[in-house]
Amino acid sequence: MSRPSEDELISAYFAPLAGPGAFGLSDDAGLLAAKQGQDIAVTTDIAIAGVHFFPCDPPGTIARKVLRINLSDLAAKAAEPLGFLLGLALPESWTGPWLSGFAQGLGEDAADHDCPLLGGDTVKTPGPLVIAITAFGAVPGRSMIMRGNVAAGDRIYVTGTVGDAALGLRLRKGAAEDAPWIESLSRADAAYLAGRYLLPQPRLALRRALRAYARAAIDISDGFAGDLAKMLRLTALTADVQFAQVPLSCAGRAALRAAPSLTGTILSGGDDYEILCAIPPSHCAAFEAEASAADVPVTSVATAARGKDPPLFKDAEGRAVTLARPSFQHF
Repeated sequence: MSRPSEDELISAYFAPLAGPGAFGLSDDAGLLAAKQGQDIAVTTDIAIAGVHFFPCDPPGTIARKVLRINLSDLAAKAAEPLGFLLGLALPESWTGPWLSGFAQGLGEDAADHDCPLLGGDTVKTPGPLVIAITAFGAVPGRSMIMRGNVAAGDRIYVTGTVGDAALGLRLRKGAAEDAPWIESLSRADAAYLAGRYLLPQPRLALRRALRAYARAAIDISDGFAGDLAKMLRLTALTADVQFAQVPLSCAGRAALRAAPSLTGTILSGGDDYEILCAIPPSHCAAFEAEASAADVPVTSVATAARGKDPPLFKDAEGRAVTLARPSFQHF
């Protein structure tokens, strides 16, 4: 059976996902208009099979993950999703059922987050599957929350729990050195960690609280320690972080009890897609209350202080925690 042409492929799988500004994906460009008094925030991420996800993962899950990575960036900017562009480089081995599952997962998540497809491009590649998404969001004019506005004395908060996705990745890889702690996990804990790696949870519900109270914010994609350092160094600040204050899930704590050496993975492993933000002390109580009302757990982990050194992490005895690699690096 011959494969569909590019036009037929787009018509069958992606045109049904298109938003009002996409014209059914029948034109060379989509149309996106900001409301009066709003700016448009733009973010983009590329995901490659075998690098950012396992090629054997369910196609719908892969689609959801790549979209949610971008939505997490918008969440850190307190932006309301408007839509996205999709770039898809398909290997020779693609099949109709795979693409159907991919489009279904993408469409369901796009609908759930009110972020429709606006356009994109589809090509064939001799290499692995490559997915690129560019997402657009609306923010009040000239008020997008930046990374680099932290002030000395601000309290640093993080949403959710840290390290689960990195532990989930190690669990999936199943290296011999990890066998003892992996085998010690309950089935529920193992499934939880694997799920946190597979599907991030963008903290879009925190938008209002961030707009009202945050001075700076960043989403954690390259590791808690590394992204905290990125945010603080932009204003020549640092922080002392007690590892005991870093929020861990029950599954993460179970893994750490079995293998204390996992501290480094938890702090610097990446793929958390939680939000780090800086809140002035006078706004902390109100921020915590609004985050709770939005059903987003937040934890205060440190206070920003003057200094050019990277954040210092300390264990329960006050000793410095040494990180072999402070964050994930592509290069």
